[in-house]
Amino acid sequence: MHSQYDTRIFLKECQSLLQDGFQVNYVVPGVVNSINEGVHIYGVEKGGGHRLERMTKTVRAVYRKALEIDADLYHFHDPELMPVGLILKKKGKKVIYDIHEDLPRALLSKRWINPFIRKPMACFFEIFENYASRKFDFLMTATPFITERFKKVNPNTVNINNYPLLGELQSSSFKNIIFKQKQVCYVGGLGLIRGIHQLLFAADSIEGKIRIAGPINPIEMEEQLKTHSNIEYMGYLDRVEVKNLLGSSIAGIVTFLPEPNHINAQPNKMFEYMSAGIPVICSDFPLWRSIIEKHDCGICVDPENPEDIAKAINYLFANPQIAEQMGRNGRNAVETVFNWEQESEKLIEVYKKLI
Repeated sequence: MHSQYDTRIFLKECQSLLQDGFQVNYVVPGVVNSINEGVHIYGVEKGGGHRLERMTKTVRAVYRKALEIDADLYHFHDPELMPVGLILKKKGKKVIYDIHEDLPRALLSKRWINPFIRKPMACFFEIFENYASRKFDFLMTATPFITERFKKVNPNTVNINNYPLLGELQSSSFKNIIFKQKQVCYVGGLGLIRGIHQLLFAADSIEGKIRIAGPINPIEMEEQLKTHSNIEYMGYLDRVEVKNLLGSSIAGIVTFLPEPNHINAQPNKMFEYMSAGIPVICSDFPLWRSIIEKHDCGICVDPENPEDIAKAINYLFANPQIAEQMGRNGRNAVETVFNWEQESEKLIEVYKKLI
């Protein structure tokens, strides 16, 4: 599922390992073989858009390439690849499973799964995931909540948070918030359970613009976004363009709805907004609130209430000095706590322990 330029995999993990002296091979569906910033990219055949093809045809192609590379250590990120990890273990290889989300809880929110089978499917998957995870040499988890779940399954579990790179997104204009346009932004995939409808309604009540960058699901919503006077849909942006968007915005939005997989998640975009030195307008979940209130770096809102979202946006528009201070506070928190440079040390430690 992940792209050649995936932020966690390529920009953070691959680059950190490379800088520490490891030879890094990255197997990616649907790309050509290349060497990108020192990382050996191996493209494999990509199944069609259908999920079943991805879970069969693509998985087999990844497995064949994995055997061909004959690495000292294998590190995979997609749950569909658990069978590949198990086979590699049987062949005597060392394997790491990198767990980005609490998938059994995420399945409960998947609209493409029949509502009557979501819960049984989630239960079955959790049983299989726990079984497979016991076999792997190490588990890496993207949030403390996921860590607690898997430590009960495999003591070799380490929390490697998906925090931002210190120097990537900080714009030279992040301190000059008073001179910015009245705009806030949302960066990343956006769909129904991530509050797309609530943002549309909130936009009707703000005195500026919401700029949205990233894939939209369902795709039909793109046209609706493009016709809304207070919303500018920017499509896919590369990392430099994301940096420029954050640098020109007064705040960043992450108002996910209270789905089971969202409550205890740590969305990367929250920390990226903080890294860029702009306030965060986020869902009022206990974990998120504890971060925002402790560091005084944003405003928590009811994600299901468009009026509450609009009120927070208009407040920051009307109080640029407060927004600027919140942005500084968030940036300070990233520099001291929420940064990839510290997290990468745990990654390197695991690799050196296993090899």
